[in-house]
Amino acid sequence: MSNRKHNFSAGPCTLPLSVLEEAQKEFVDYQGAGMSLIEMSHRGKHFDAVANEAMVLAKEVFGAPDDFSVLFLQGGALLQFSMVPMNLLGANDKAAYVNSGTWAKGAITDAREYGNVYLAWDGESDNFTRMPLSNELQLEENTRYLHITSNETIGGIRIHEWPDVNVPLVGDMSSDYMSRPIPWRKFDLVYGGVQKNLGPAGMAVVFVRKSILEHTNRNIGRYLRYDIQEEKGSMFNTPPVFTIYMLGKVLKWMKAEGGLQAMEHNAIKKSGLLYDAIDGSGSFYNCPVEVASRSHMNVVFRLPSEELEQKFIAEATQSDLLNLKGHRSVGGCRASIYNALPYESVAALVDFMQTFQKTNA
Repeated sequence: MSNRKHNFSAGPCTLPLSVLEEAQKEFVDYQGAGMSLIEMSHRGKHFDAVANEAMVLAKEVFGAPDDFSVLFLQGGALLQFSMVPMNLLGANDKAAYVNSGTWAKGAITDAREYGNVYLAWDGESDNFTRMPLSNELQLEENTRYLHITSNETIGGIRIHEWPDVNVPLVGDMSSDYMSRPIPWRKFDLVYGGVQKNLGPAGMAVVFVRKSILEHTNRNIGRYLRYDIQEEKGSMFNTPPVFTIYMLGKVLKWMKAEGGLQAMEHNAIKKSGLLYDAIDGSGSFYNCPVEVASRSHMNVVFRLPSEELEQKFIAEATQSDLLNLKGHRSVGGCRASIYNALPYESVAALVDFMQTFQKTNA
């Protein structure tokens, strides 16, 4: 399609064109059934096959071990901010959180409604421009888990050194989900909204270690219990059918493209091209993030003035380079370069940046 534009949106994310075209062909009449998949019963054979395949692919593509279950849950990552402490924290437990920015703050705020929560590290004094090293984390006795946000979408920072601690990790990986391998032995639970890197908005994918399900809290509403969701195969209620359908297609695309290794390689290549352009511009473009903590998914940068930033975004939009405005809470510019965004889109942005600098420096 010649009219496809370069979409740097932070979410909902860019999706593979081949996936969109395949879904387009199936939308009205799914596999000769005379109706679309989203009109069918979620208990029927068609969707049952779609959901089961998506669950198998999620574990396969991400490399999750056999002792993890995968759950498809509505509510996105925001609901998981509450479900994690509700399920995992006992009366005498504590939860440690890394305060790395906007989304970590949200998780901390909600967790404090359900248990004893403290900060193992606080990045506010550094204006959230970096992630912590393991030796900076301060853990207390009776800590049930350490919660990390692997990539802060707004601040453009990522965990580059997985914490080496003596308590299980819980990870919100929404904005770099399945873009790099993780050390599963360290984690009890991993979650993320799919709309950042894996599909359309509508749910979170949760990986939970099976052995902990016997010890989760039972004194909460049924939908909110991980053990019930696992027992019911994420079919406790009517699931987000279309989101699961599209997630499965994106996962098949990822597998065909070379899986997690290919996604990580491409993320490094694409982000490297953009960071090289920023760093090579003198002081015209500036990334405020510490180099070691720079995100491979969300590249943030500033120009010499807010007026130039507004002009940059306006002219970029006219050149079909869309959604480059930074989050309203921090300003500046941001290019989100998720798995499905082609390398050519980043190259087009770099060309525009160089031309804009020559004209406006």
